Amino acid sequence: MRIVEAHGLGLRTRRGWVYRDVDLTAEAGELHAVTGPPGSGRTSLLLALSGRFPYTAGSLRTHGPAALGQVAGVHEPDPALTVAEHIQERLLLLGPVPRRRRQLVPVAALRARRAYRQNALAAALSGAGFTDDVPLDPNLRGRDLTPVQRQVLGLVLATLCGPSLIVADDVDAGTDADERAWLWAALARLSDQGYAVVASARAVEFGTPAVAHRIGDPTLPARVDPTVSPPAVPEQPALETLAAVPAADPDKTAPPASGAPGSAASDTAEVTR
Repeated sequence: MRIVEAHGLGLRTRRGWVYRDVDLTAEAGELHAVTGPPGSGRTSLLLALSGRFPYTAGSLRTHGPAALGQVAGVHEPDPALTVAEHIQERLLLLGPVPRRRRQLVPVAALRARRAYRQNALAAALSGAGFTDDVPLDPNLRGRDLTPVQRQVLGLVLATLCGPSLIVADDVDAGTDADERAWLWAALARLSDQGYAVVASARAVEFGTPAVAHRIGDPTLPARVDPTVSPPAVPEQPALETLAAVPAADPDKTAPPASGAPGSAASDTAEVTR
């Protein structure tokens, strides 16, 4: 089942294009990586795919709800709450799954909601496909989480609402090679459960189990507005322009009529006077 279909998607502001001509089709169970340099519009694209941000060009079709993982400045852990409190708060806000939606919500998410009073963290981690090697301490507060832990918590919280699409931004920010490999493997396990997962990063290593989409050309200036005319080239000074004109060949130049202005007879008459 196709969860996201984007064709020629773009966002243009008064400053120019943020991103444009993006084609992305994600099906359930697929992991996609959106890569590009800083300022290429990766975050804006992810928010548009999840229905949280507008777009001005192209078409976008989605099937089912979308959930945000870690997105800096948009969806981040509360610095004062612990990991366990984040999960308990989210489950309390979500409440029980309505009967009419139970067939649409993954079984793991249903179990996590039912078990939030007993062992919400374990149920939520299991529902997100994380094993015992997950680097997440339930007693850590949001302000003390490492970049990897913030990503993991964001993914766990995203799975609790039973979405069809999960997006995570800058998964390689502040991480080393081993942490990036672990994160991409965790994202792949998440997609194996039936979620469509779209994550962004500056680049992905060879062998990463994801369909890569690169946006933004690093060789071109960012956000160039094609409607703005380039600055006019200043004209050369008059003296240089005259100097560049080749001298006329007297043998090929027809002599002016006698008595006409500029003729030899006229010049002689002027001198005689």
